[in-house]
Amino acid sequence: MPLTEPHDDHSSPEEPLVGAGDAGETPDGAAAEPEPVLPEPVRQRIVALTAAVLPGLAADEVPVPLRRVAKFAPNRRARLGAPAIAAQLTADPLFRQRVTARVLADAGDLGAAVVEGTAPAAADPVEVAALAYLARPRGWRELIEASGAAVRAEADSAVVAELVREAEQRATRAEHDRAVARVEAEKLRDELARVREELGQLREEARQLARTLRETQGRERKATELLATERGRAARAAADADAELRRARARLAEAEAAAGVARVSAKEARSVDEAKLWLLLETIGQAAVGLRRELALDPVEKLPADFVADAFADQSAATPAGAAARARDTDDPARLDQLLALPKAHLVVDGYNVTKRGFGEMSLEQQRKRLITGLGGIAAQTGDEVTVVFDGAERIHGLPPTPRGVRVLFSRKGETADELIRRLVRAEPAGRPVVVVSSDREVADGVRRHGAYPLGADSLLRRLARS
Repeated sequence: MPLTEPHDDHSSPEEPLVGAGDAGETPDGAAAEPEPVLPEPVRQRIVALTAAVLPGLAADEVPVPLRRVAKFAPNRRARLGAPAIAAQLTADPLFRQRVTARVLADAGDLGAAVVEGTAPAAADPVEVAALAYLARPRGWRELIEASGAAVRAEADSAVVAELVREAEQRATRAEHDRAVARVEAEKLRDELARVREELGQLREEARQLARTLRETQGRERKATELLATERGRAARAAADADAELRRARARLAEAEAAAGVARVSAKEARSVDEAKLWLLLETIGQAAVGLRRELALDPVEKLPADFVADAFADQSAATPAGAAARARDTDDPARLDQLLALPKAHLVVDGYNVTKRGFGEMSLEQQRKRLITGLGGIAAQTGDEVTVVFDGAERIHGLPPTPRGVRVLFSRKGETADELIRRLVRAEPAGRPVVVVSSDREVADGVRRHGAYPLGADSLLRRLARS
């Protein structure tokens, strides 16, 4: 941004004009020459000098547009306030004189030399031009032009030096590239030798592969001939197999016809056997009805176990003859279903022995309820008589509803559930299947002597879990 020369025709008694060339007009009243075009380094130096002394001026000495710039930090003042500073230096000669006074005072001998219109040979031309622009002594334009020429000479020298440096760098790079090219050429020659060697090996391998291919083609022709021969044999074998299959189908048809005849014969024989069996069962049924009529037996309302429940004393009766013959020494859980499938079977359960083994973590009331409910399901499924025996009737304060087909008994005072179970078994007639579920060895041995089938508690627990 070039600074223009103002029409400086004001003077101040406090700060007189510095230098004869600072008047803005020539002595004969002619108009002042236009502002010179400043080199960029000179313009920047003028703005920097002004920005440096700006805070040192009194508030009323700083133009209004620069008062805000004066408050900036030093590094921002010259950068952000450069346009305003340049405009005020051009438009306000009084402000420029105040700035010049402080700048020359800071410059010392160099400032005095510039005011006299001379420039030391060793001085910085940019600094001399900046001081000359501000002080404007006689011949200040020549000082600025000389400084511009010096700056341009330095710039040209810098450009020439840069060009020389770039030429040297290009020469260095060219030499390096030549060295790299020589190295690459050596590598390429080595690579060419290696490729030629590999080419020779590949040619040898190609000759071997051609020889192997010819041998393989020969073996393929032989294999094709063998395949044609085997296909002929396979066709003959397939024809033989088809003929054998037709014969087998004929034999199968004959066998199916014979099987049909055998089924008809078996059906007729089964019909005869069924007729004989029906006649036998009918005869037995009529004999049983006749025997019931002859003995005048009326239907009973109570079963033997009901009479045992009403008894208070232990009835010691002799074991019926042949009772031990119907006992079975087995603890197999699968036997429970088989025994319950017998006609008119009676299932007797040692209550607490089963519940404490299967779900002992519950209370006694919950144990009884769960067992009685499960036995109700078995009674409904099988139609058998079911009796469950618990200890201590005097300690019971309420029972759940008893399912149909289930009898719940409690031992009396002075009597155990084991004794009540043995009395139940002794009360049953000889020949009736009685199943006693208890893991108590003493109970099992006792009922076995009276002809009952003892089973372990696990067999019933598994049966209940399955239901």
